[in-house]
Amino acid sequence: LRAALRVIASGKQVTILSPTTILASQHERTARARFADLPISIAMLSRLTPKRDEKRILREIAEGKIDFVIGTHRLLSKDISFKTIGLVIIDEEQRFGVRQKERFKEMHTGVDMLSLSATPIPRTLHLSLARLRDISTIQTPPPNRKSIATFVLPYSTRIIREAIAREL
Repeated sequence: LRAALRVIASGKQVTILSPTTILASQHERTARARFADLPISIAMLSRLTPKRDEKRILREIAEGKIDFVIGTHRLLSKDISFKTIGLVIIDEEQRFGVRQKERFKEMHTGVDMLSLSATPIPRTLHLSLARLRDISTIQTPPPNRKSIATFVLPYSTRIIREAIAREL
């Protein structure tokens, strides 16, 4: 989001391409919360965006009225046209195929791209080892992150009931 802010402050648009509607919604909530005090217009596009809102959003993206567009595969559609795109962020890049990522690069030639992944794919690692792509690694977990506990146990309705009750 800091990189996005720098690009938006320089007068260009930013987009986040996310593999799922849920993740795109999380990005939108986070961006709106972080940029709440700033004059940044944010929009989300996904298959769940109502058609009437979608037409308006597409028009405003093309006119440069929307600074930050967050969306799913919908952002790969041919009817998307940015006025001044400056940064493309691809979250969970391993969830997109090579063709999809290449299509996005073709759509936005010369634009800076930032790919995020918790599980980098071999192709990405190879590109970074060949020094064709820069790589940064975050070594420390976010504050208040809870550890994941995995258990392999025999089937038990009691254990299942307890696990669900604990989650609820």
